[in-house]
Amino acid sequence: MIQRIQSIYLLIAAVFAGALTFVFSLWTNASATPINIMDLFSGATLTEKLVPVLFFGSAILSLATIFLFKNRQLQFVLGRVNVLINLFLLGLLIYLSLTLSGETAVSEKGIGMFFPVLIILLVVLANKAIKKDEDLVKSVDRLR
Repeated sequence: MIQRIQSIYLLIAAVFAGALTFVFSLWTNASATPINIMDLFSGATLTEKLVPVLFFGSAILSLATIFLFKNRQLQFVLGRVNVLINLFLLGLLIYLSLTLSGETAVSEKGIGMFFPVLIILLVVLANKAIKKDEDLVKSVDRLR
Protein backbone atom coordinates (compact mmCIF):
# COMPACT_ATOMS: atom_id res chain seq x y z
CA MET A 1 0.00 0.00 0.00
CA ILE A 2 1.93 2.93 -1.33
CA GLN A 3 -0.47 5.57 0.01
CA ARG A 4 0.55 5.08 3.66
CA ILE A 5 1.97 7.85 5.84
CA GLN A 6 5.44 6.27 5.84
CA SER A 7 5.55 6.75 2.08
CA ILE A 8 4.96 10.47 2.57
CA TYR A 9 7.72 10.65 5.18
CA LEU A 10 10.16 8.76 2.97
CA LEU A 11 9.29 10.87 -0.07
CA ILE A 12 9.93 14.09 1.87
CA ALA A 13 13.23 12.63 3.13
CA ALA A 14 14.21 11.80 -0.47
CA VAL A 15 13.36 15.34 -1.57
CA PHE A 16 15.49 16.80 1.22
CA ALA A 17 18.41 14.49 0.43
CA GLY A 18 18.23 14.69 -3.35
CA ALA A 19 16.66 17.87 -4.64
CA LEU A 20 16.96 20.52 -1.96
CA THR A 21 20.72 20.04 -1.61
CA PHE A 22 21.05 21.72 -5.01
CA VAL A 23 19.03 24.73 -3.89
CA PHE A 24 20.50 25.50 -0.45
CA SER A 25 24.16 25.98 0.36
CA LEU A 26 26.07 23.97 2.91
CA TRP A 27 28.25 26.85 4.03
CA THR A 28 29.72 30.13 2.84
CA ASN A 29 33.48 30.43 2.69
CA ALA A 30 35.62 33.40 3.74
CA SER A 31 35.24 35.11 0.35
CA ALA A 32 31.42 35.06 0.73
CA THR A 33 30.81 32.47 -2.01
CA PRO A 34 28.24 29.81 -1.12
CA ILE A 35 29.43 26.20 -1.29
CA ASN A 36 26.76 23.89 -2.71
CA ILE A 37 26.67 20.12 -2.90
CA MET A 38 28.02 20.00 -6.45
CA ASP A 39 31.01 22.15 -5.46
CA LEU A 40 32.16 19.37 -3.15
CA PHE A 41 32.66 16.94 -6.06
CA SER A 42 35.62 19.07 -7.10
CA GLY A 43 36.95 19.13 -3.54
CA ALA A 44 40.53 18.33 -2.68
CA THR A 45 39.94 15.52 -0.18
CA LEU A 46 38.01 12.28 -0.26
CA THR A 47 35.83 13.39 2.64
CA GLU A 48 34.55 16.35 0.62
CA LYS A 49 33.73 14.07 -2.30
CA LEU A 50 31.98 11.61 0.00
CA VAL A 51 29.34 14.13 1.17
CA PRO A 52 27.39 14.34 -2.14
CA VAL A 53 27.62 10.58 -2.60
CA LEU A 54 26.08 10.03 0.83
CA PHE A 55 23.32 12.58 0.18
CA PHE A 56 22.40 10.92 -3.12
CA GLY A 57 22.69 7.45 -1.60
CA SER A 58 20.27 8.47 1.12
CA ALA A 59 17.82 9.83 -1.46
CA ILE A 60 17.97 6.65 -3.56
CA LEU A 61 17.58 4.46 -0.47
CA SER A 62 14.53 6.46 0.65
CA LEU A 63 12.91 6.12 -2.76
CA ALA A 64 13.68 2.40 -2.93
CA THR A 65 12.21 1.89 0.53
CA ILE A 66 8.90 3.41 -0.56
CA PHE A 67 8.36 0.67 -3.13
CA LEU A 68 9.12 -2.19 -0.75
CA PHE A 69 5.73 -1.86 0.94
CA LYS A 70 5.04 -5.61 0.65
CA ASN A 71 8.11 -6.45 2.72
CA ARG A 72 7.75 -4.37 5.87
CA GLN A 73 10.69 -6.03 7.65
CA LEU A 74 13.07 -5.06 4.85
CA GLN A 75 11.53 -1.59 4.76
CA PHE A 76 12.25 -1.21 8.48
CA VAL A 77 15.86 -2.42 8.11
CA LEU A 78 16.52 -0.09 5.17
CA GLY A 79 15.12 2.76 7.24
CA ARG A 80 17.66 1.99 9.95
CA VAL A 81 20.44 1.85 7.37
CA ASN A 82 19.29 5.25 6.08
CA VAL A 83 19.44 6.66 9.61
CA LEU A 84 23.01 5.33 9.99
CA ILE A 85 24.03 6.87 6.65
CA ASN A 86 22.65 10.23 7.71
CA LEU A 87 24.30 10.06 11.14
CA PHE A 88 27.62 9.42 9.40
CA LEU A 89 26.86 12.26 6.98
CA LEU A 90 26.06 14.61 9.86
CA GLY A 91 29.33 13.75 11.56
CA LEU A 92 31.20 14.24 8.30
CA LEU A 93 29.59 17.64 7.72
CA ILE A 94 30.43 18.76 11.25
CA TYR A 95 34.01 17.60 10.77
CA LEU A 96 34.29 19.45 7.46
CA SER A 97 32.77 22.63 8.85
CA LEU A 98 35.22 22.63 11.77
CA THR A 99 38.28 21.98 9.61
CA LEU A 100 37.62 24.21 6.60
CA SER A 101 40.86 25.32 4.99
CA GLY A 102 41.71 29.00 5.22
CA GLU A 103 39.35 29.70 8.09
CA THR A 104 40.73 32.88 9.58
CA ALA A 105 37.32 34.53 9.64
CA VAL A 106 34.21 32.74 10.83
CA SER A 107 32.22 31.46 7.87
CA GLU A 108 28.46 31.24 7.75
CA LYS A 109 26.93 27.78 7.87
CA GLY A 110 24.05 27.19 5.49
CA ILE A 111 20.76 25.42 6.01
CA GLY A 112 22.07 22.44 4.04
CA MET A 113 24.08 21.43 7.11
CA PHE A 114 20.78 20.81 8.93
CA PHE A 115 19.32 18.47 6.28
CA PRO A 116 20.71 15.20 7.72
CA VAL A 117 18.94 15.95 11.01
CA LEU A 118 15.62 16.47 9.20
CA ILE A 119 16.14 13.31 7.15
CA ILE A 120 16.87 11.30 10.30
CA LEU A 121 13.70 12.65 11.90
CA LEU A 122 11.56 11.79 8.85
CA VAL A 123 13.00 8.28 8.51
CA VAL A 124 12.47 7.59 12.22
CA LEU A 125 8.83 8.69 11.85
CA ALA A 126 8.50 6.41 8.81
CA ASN A 127 9.99 3.50 10.76
CA LYS A 128 7.53 4.14 13.58
CA ALA A 129 4.63 3.97 11.11
CA ILE A 130 6.06 0.81 9.50
CA LYS A 131 6.33 -0.81 12.94
CA LYS A 132 2.74 0.19 13.70
CA ASP A 133 1.56 -1.43 10.44
CA GLU A 134 3.53 -4.59 11.20
CA ASP A 135 2.03 -4.83 14.68
CA LEU A 136 -1.47 -4.35 13.21
CA VAL A 137 -0.94 -7.15 10.69
CA LYS A 138 0.41 -9.47 13.39
CA SER A 139 -2.57 -8.77 15.64
CA VAL A 140 -5.02 -9.55 12.83
CA ASP A 141 -3.19 -12.81 12.06
CA ARG A 142 -3.43 -13.77 15.72
CA LEU A 143 -7.22 -13.50 15.63
CA ARG A 144 -7.60 -15.94 12.74
